[in-house]
This record gives sequence, C-alpha cells and structure tokens, in this order.
Amino acid sequence: MTRRLGFAIDTTACTGCKACQTACKDRHNLPVGVLWRRVYEVSGGGWRRDGAAWRHDVWAYSLSISCNHCDEPVCLEVCPASAYDRGENGLVRHDPDKCLGCGNCAWACPYGAPQLDTARRVMTKCGLCAEDLAAGRPPACVAACPLRAIEYGDIEELAVRFGPPEIEPLPDPGLTTPSLRVRAHRDAGRARATGGRVRNREEVGE
Repeated sequence: MTRRLGFAIDTTACTGCKACQTACKDRHNLPVGVLWRRVYEVSGGGWRRDGAAWRHDVWAYSLSISCNHCDEPVCLEVCPASAYDRGENGLVRHDPDKCLGCGNCAWACPYGAPQLDTARRVMTKCGLCAEDLAAGRPPACVAACPLRAIEYGDIEELAVRFGPPEIEPLPDPGLTTPSLRVRAHRDAGRARATGGRVRNREEVGE
C-alpha cells in the first residue's frame, strides 16, 4: 500500500525562530513576497488587577504551516487549467506550465498555501521537497529546525505520536482532510476558547 506523506508540527517545541521558513525560501530560491512555509505567532492575555497589584496572564506559541498535501485538495478541485494533480504518496503537485495565474487555488485553500509569483504570473506552492525525498534527504524545513519541531513521514504513523490538526488558528480539518498532525501547545485551549492575535511579521512588512 502506498504511504500518504505529510507533516507533523510540535508546537510545544517550536520557538518561532523561522529557520524552517528561511530554509524553504533559500532551498527553492523564492522571490520576495512568496513564502511556502510561514511561522505564525498566536498570542493573547493581558494585565488584570489583583488587589493593589497588577498581574498578567500573557501567553503565546508559534505555529509553522505550509501546504498540507490534503487528501481532499480544494486547490485541485477549483483549478480551471488542471495545473494540480496528486502524485506518489499523496503529494499534491502543481505544474507551472499549465498554470494561468488566476488565483482560484489561493482563494479556495483555507491554509493560504498557493502563492503568486508576480514576476512569472503563476501560482507556486510547497511540493514537500520531492526532489530531496527522491535523493534520500529530508525536506529543507525539517532539516533546518534546530529543535526538531517539524517531522515528515507516513501520516498514519505520525498520527500515533501527534494529535489532530485542530489548533487555533487552523481551520476545521474536515474541509480538506490535511496530511498534517499537531502536538498542541499547553495554551492552545485558551486560544481556541478566547481567540488570540495571529501574525507573521514578514506578511505585514515588519
């Protein structure tokens, strides 16, 4: 039986250093404004009065996300040029030679995975470093993480050690059945219950 490959993210170990994001951008020579892997900070809490004193209950955690090579990829469904297909191990592939650059896939993807290369006028996305996998090497993001907070492999095997991809701010996994598993940070429940500020500094120009 063919394995279905995917990613696992350990948010209890991720420090938000963005080594994975940088390694991905460098490995694929991505242009300015294109990030196939993005590291988000989820934070919340504030100050509260406690008698004569003020105390804080601030919390934060980081979440690294890319294309999840979904089992029900909406990017493939909405592409009018059939530029997407599913290859070996369930990887969702994109053919830039067929791409019209219309952006339908980016609008449909709840994870924001497809990214427009404005110079080439085509969409681009993570391919799970298929060339490196074929050569026996791990994906660039996995290799770069200093705390091994990102893993890849058979999604069913990863599911044994990691939880489901239900963590703020990720969408309902039932939308696309992503090949992603997440070990939730201790404050993920607070984020789900109360909401939190979500940001990626590269995307807001900081």
